[in-house]
Amino acid sequence: MRSTRRRTGAFLLSLALTVPLAACGSSGDSAGGATTLDYWLWDDRQLAAYQECADAFHAANPDITVKISQTAWNQYWQNLTTQLASGEAPDVWTNQSTYYPQFATQNQLLDVEPFVQRDKVDLTAYQQGLSDVWVKDGKRYGLPKDWDTMALVVNTEALGKQGVDPAQLEDLTWNPADGGTFEQVIAKATVDAAGRNGLDPAFDKDDVQVYGFLPEWADGGNGQNGWGILAAANGFSYLDKNPWGTQYRYGDPKLAETITWFKRLIDKGYAPRLDKQSSVANSELLLAGKGAISFTGSWTILTFTDAKVKQKFAFKPLPVGPSGRKSPINGLSDAIWAGSEHPEQAWKWVKFLGSSDCQDRVARRAVVFPAITSASAKADAAHQAQGRDVRAFTGAAENTFLLPITEHGTELNLMVQDAIQSVVLGDAKADEGLKDLNDKVNALFK
Repeated sequence: MRSTRRRTGAFLLSLALTVPLAACGSSGDSAGGATTLDYWLWDDRQLAAYQECADAFHAANPDITVKISQTAWNQYWQNLTTQLASGEAPDVWTNQSTYYPQFATQNQLLDVEPFVQRDKVDLTAYQQGLSDVWVKDGKRYGLPKDWDTMALVVNTEALGKQGVDPAQLEDLTWNPADGGTFEQVIAKATVDAAGRNGLDPAFDKDDVQVYGFLPEWADGGNGQNGWGILAAANGFSYLDKNPWGTQYRYGDPKLAETITWFKRLIDKGYAPRLDKQSSVANSELLLAGKGAISFTGSWTILTFTDAKVKQKFAFKPLPVGPSGRKSPINGLSDAIWAGSEHPEQAWKWVKFLGSSDCQDRVARRAVVFPAITSASAKADAAHQAQGRDVRAFTGAAENTFLLPITEHGTELNLMVQDAIQSVVLGDAKADEGLKDLNDKVNALFK
């Protein structure tokens, strides 16, 4: 979850963990045979839900206590990688598909397949396809935790001022040649300092007050929050096979066409120039009224529906491209460190995290959609009970594509991001730049 859920950080002792770092992975058995497990996650919005799960787990297993440590995404992976290298990792941590291949390749994850077989865990209870993500060479490295899809988030007030009825947004079309009805709406939603929208012949693209669309360019190797969505709708696929393919397809003309369309959107003034774009997140720009439309993930639902938000937002289906409407689906799992001194207790905790008992508790808080389908339905009902229309996300789950899962994911993320940004900035042509990128990426697998 979230491939944009993001990176940096160098120091360790000031990360506000709930236990000293030196204790990670070796919490040990206290008097009386009790075990303390260290569990890490990054999402502060989910902390309360998982603390509730930890309390329920301890009540059922009084000899096992779970200590939860939460740090922001930027510090989380830096910290985890350092701890794994030093042999002091947490017993269990929240894992993500971009990072887990490197951990699996380095034998840092415990294979839980023997536990799954022994305890007869029902893998069919999970959203289709999620459990297979965490399997490599017959070894299983986690149970599905949640899932997310993408949708459009739109400022209905801004669109209303330009005469766009939100109902028009239910079946938008897109193609890389003229942008379809999606581009028409974006143009209408773009407003210059004189109040003219992008369809007005007098529109001043050099003095824009509200951009019709806010693209995401810090999007790694998969473009989950932007280009990947439309590229898939244009017929692009990342790999020769997924998961665990070894030949990427970044040189596909379908991807070049998609990136070229994004650049044209910028050239017309409908989206901000990358070299002029604020470092502020798109969500913040939308909330500030600087943009009208963007792609967003289901994990941001509460961001745009909070009672304190002054703007009025709605979630709408992704546009239909030449190959249909396509949403990436992504999910998390909980990994067990291969070096944990308490593998049996850690498995008990992971099995509980993957159970309806815990996932129903998560569902009631309506922050994410749990991986178990019955729990997802309860999360949907919780949203509805609080007046949130999230059908754009749940509907998207019916037609999804898997984000790339391969080795070298963390290496190619920056390579791909830099290459695509070069095209958007006009420093490289899309077809030539992406073919060159593809050669470099595939060289990693030789």
